[in-house]
Amino acid sequence: MRHGTIARMDSLANAPWIHTLRFILEVAATIAFALSGVIAAARKRLDAVGVCVVAFVAAFGGGTLRDLLLDQRPFFWIRHTEFVWGILALCVAAMLFMRQRHFQPTERAMLLPDAIGLGLFAAVGVDISTAIGMPPIISVMMGVTTGVFGGVLRDVLCNEVPQAFSDHRPYALCAFAGGWADVALRHLQAPDWTPLVACVLLTAGLRGLALWRNWELPAWRV
Repeated sequence: MRHGTIARMDSLANAPWIHTLRFILEVAATIAFALSGVIAAARKRLDAVGVCVVAFVAAFGGGTLRDLLLDQRPFFWIRHTEFVWGILALCVAAMLFMRQRHFQPTERAMLLPDAIGLGLFAAVGVDISTAIGMPPIISVMMGVTTGVFGGVLRDVLCNEVPQAFSDHRPYALCAFAGGWADVALRHLQAPDWTPLVACVLLTAGLRGLALWRNWELPAWRV
């Protein structure tokens, strides 16, 4: 099983532009969630170390859990150490910018990078899971896990009930829908780039619409 997994990953790597597209999406997702972590930590008035820790956890949490569940070693941010240096530089630059520009770290400011990161990470999670031969339902769930878990850890570290569970506006459900769009397009043998892009656009688009239109899921009522 392990050799089969490695062989499938090697065959994916032989498609350079698909590999590059996935890498670009993962970089963009990591940056988006790191920014959401910086803003969340700034709202709680954490010190510089706290800001960096929250940003790192938001950026790497979902992908790390995905790699752990799929038995992928080393984790994605260990394979690409430039992720670590890049997020560290981003944290420093963002803190300096926010201080100099007197940027107000509101919850609304965090919603845009969070929605974009959700879509990007969901697409990467589905793509990686599919590439190593996971069944469709597992691939979709790995997409949801990758997109949601970083934000959950971010909110827990900031001593808040995770936004994914508490604000009632669709969040994980958006990633779930985007993941199935990805799977459906693969089943229809669409061009290789289409499932990835469709998952990003549908997931982030649904989350954006939910925020704009203030759609809410039914809350538990006693």
